[in-house]
Amino acid sequence: QVQLVESGGGLVQAGGSLSLACAASGRTFGRNTMAWFRQAPGKEREFVAAINWAGSTRSYGSSVKGRFTVSRDNTKNTEYLQMNSLKPEDTAAYYCAASAKDDLYTYTQTADYDYWGQGTQVTVSS
Repeated sequence: QVQLVESGGGLVQAGGSLSLACAASGRTFGRNTMAWFRQAPGKEREFVAAINWAGSTRSYGSSVKGRFTVSRDNTKNTEYLQMNSLKPEDTAAYYCAASAKDDLYTYTQTADYDYWGQGTQVTVSS
């Protein structure tokens, strides 16, 4: 079993930056693709970014490409999301996710992820 805990959410003005972290624990954690999704009230959960366990491939949702950067530190079992040039439409609960599959793919669908954090709120004011 893998446990994921997000941190770093908060309130920021439009144009500002925020950094999220996701700490993973559990004896099975290792070669897992990790990702970030977000969900705004009344909307479906949306893919934000993913990174494979080697860090060799990263994928981004079209709405955040060029503004957000996903990274990971396997020595700390931690994934990060650096968010720059934030917009009010980025306001959402952000969720960390990890896949149980041992491969190098960066999945973009919620169904491909087996473990989820509780979420951290990001609010961008205009």
